[in-house]
Amino acid sequence: MPLWDALTGLRVTVDRYSLERAELQTASGWTRVTTTVVLEGAGETGRGEDVTYTAPDHDHVPADLPLDGERSLAEYSLRLDGLEVWRGDPANTTSRDHRRWGFESAALDLALRQAGRSLGEQLGRPYRPVRFVVSTRAEIEPWLELQPAMEFKLDVEADWDRPLMERLAALDRVRVLDLKAYYRGTSVDLAPDPEQYRAVVEIFPDVVIEDPWLEDGCREALAGAESRLSFDAPVHSLRDLDALPLRPQRLNVKPSRFGTVRGLVECIDACEERGIRMYGGGQYELGAGRGQ
Repeated sequence: MPLWDALTGLRVTVDRYSLERAELQTASGWTRVTTTVVLEGAGETGRGEDVTYTAPDHDHVPADLPLDGERSLAEYSLRLDGLEVWRGDPANTTSRDHRRWGFESAALDLALRQAGRSLGEQLGRPYRPVRFVVSTRAEIEPWLELQPAMEFKLDVEADWDRPLMERLAALDRVRVLDLKAYYRGTSVDLAPDPEQYRAVVEIFPDVVIEDPWLEDGCREALAGAESRLSFDAPVHSLRDLDALPLRPQRLNVKPSRFGTVRGLVECIDACEERGIRMYGGGQYELGAGRGQ
């Protein structure tokens, strides 16, 4: 049964909602701001986090939307379609999805609590162990001193040369390398470089390669590693998945990128049907989203 069919009829009663803003000054010098949407109803509380990255955009999260009443989860989502959830001009177009997800995930959380069911129970799926990797930068030795068996997802950077890659590969702890080819105007942008791509493929023969650029000679540089390619930033919907220039065997599924619960689970259904292996990652959440 499609996942959405198992969720669409969930009832959610909203009496009121509020917003919780969180801020953290990061070690790299930027201030991370997120907003948690707190829905209350029938003696329960549901939370969902808006992970919009641009701090000023959190100044206009609406606190006066008419969300009160009892609805199915599908009706609640349709209600949001007719409301102005984003006020102002987003610095990044993806932020609209992040904002919507804050309200959508809060409703899912509240509906499940009001029903007295876990997400697994509602979907008829058992919980299974999760394999975790640490997402960080190249200096992984201090982490390994604490936990030698730790595994990593690393962001490749412009100054990565062969000696550095060979040192990392020799540790046999790297499981995913993120090429960040689809970010623009951020602190993590990485300009596509076919020579660097060739080195990644050669030096890390078993590592998943995430978000590679596939033009300007880069696809040729990835020859032989097609089964290891994965995508993240470009995929905000099933339509985006279908539009990729190749059919990936892996996908990094971040719920907040999809905006709506329905959009998320429809993509998950498609991945399962096509044999696409899925994994997920955080987005520097500071509130409820971190645990979720």
